[in-house]
Amino acid sequence: MKYFIIIVVCFLFTPSFSQESNSLDDTILDNKYREDQFYFSITYNLLTSRPQDITQSGFSTGFHLGFIRDMPINQRRNFAIGLGLGLSSNSYNQDMSILRNEERAIVYSDIDDTNINVTKNKFTTYLVEFPLELRWRTSTSKDYAFWRIYAGFKLGYLLYNSTKYKSENGDLKLSNLDDFDNFQYGLTMSIGYDTWNFHAYYGLNPIFNNSARFGGDSIEMRSFKLGLMFYIL
Repeated sequence: MKYFIIIVVCFLFTPSFSQESNSLDDTILDNKYREDQFYFSITYNLLTSRPQDITQSGFSTGFHLGFIRDMPINQRRNFAIGLGLGLSSNSYNQDMSILRNEERAIVYSDIDDTNINVTKNKFTTYLVEFPLELRWRTSTSKDYAFWRIYAGFKLGYLLYNSTKYKSENGDLKLSNLDDFDNFQYGLTMSIGYDTWNFHAYYGLNPIFNNSARFGGDSIEMRSFKLGLMFYIL
């Protein structure tokens, strides 16, 4: 309140001093400026390093949301480190069946469409995520439409997984399989202007752990996500 009274008095009685005070006030605002942001992303999920003869079908989607704490590292505050917390849901439609055999063991195999009509085959993962970003932008404390390039690393912890198989011979749903790797991590990149931003994620480790076997070999499939990222102040 004391500073507010001083500024008002200076504005009323000393115009030139008032201009200097406003400039100082703008500097104070700039020193506190940061891009704390909620984010929401929609991605198209691809599988890399698939076993031979395994292909993707349909549209595999991902939904991601969370909050990133912005920590500027230079005086202009256009460079920053961002550390966040979020949730993610990812589905993958493909033709590798995940079924239980008579001994209740999980079996992975390719689907032969010539012998059986399969209408749906997918697995889904749900993760809590911890994004870490190095951020560059052209924004200021008064300019909310700006260019940005955010590059970083994201660590995800698996909360839940499920599979869904539907065919003319019957349906099967499985959940919380031990064959999924509990940790997922990869590189991220977001580039864009204002609200619309291109987003990419490249997984550095397989989705399944070593206990998952396809034809005797470990399943090395990794996630590659492309989509749009929306930031909300």
